Amino acid sequence: MRGVLSGVVAASLLWGQIANAQSCARPPEKAAFDVAGLKSQLMVTALACDVRERYNDFVLRFQPELMQQERALVSYFGRSFGRRGQQEHDNYITSLANTQSEAGIKLGTLFCKQSVSLFDAVLALPQGATIASFASDREFDQPIALVVCTTPTKEPVTRTAQSQPHR
Repeated sequence: MRGVLSGVVAASLLWGQIANAQSCARPPEKAAFDVAGLKSQLMVTALACDVRERYNDFVLRFQPELMQQERALVSYFGRSFGRRGQQEHDNYITSLANTQSEAGIKLGTLFCKQSVSLFDAVLALPQGATIASFASDREFDQPIALVVCTTPTKEPVTRTAQSQPHR
């Protein structure tokens, strides 16, 4: 039992080190994480509540944007983890689905009653609406705490007496 527990603790510490080593997410990457949360929540709902056709409708309708958001997510993991980027991306997607599944299990029979309506909302978006803006307005369980990059502000350039041209 101690061996299993120490393995779990070691894995948790390793994931914590990886999560702490991650770079801040640029605004387009933050949007990609929001969309990944939405997409995963819809996938978990589709499987748990037997509404797979609604998930397929979602993917078909938003396929171009889903692909764009996936590229931003891949970019983030590549920039943050280098050669391990794909592995960390895969780990994130797996952890995301597990995190959301566990939250659904805790809700029990209420999960489907509460979650299927998410399909109604996203599929009712007007033409031209983005799922990124839809997802950013909602909270989805995430396995990591994402830090969003702040844009550095430019200070005004002032000339000193030494830097002014001589006349």
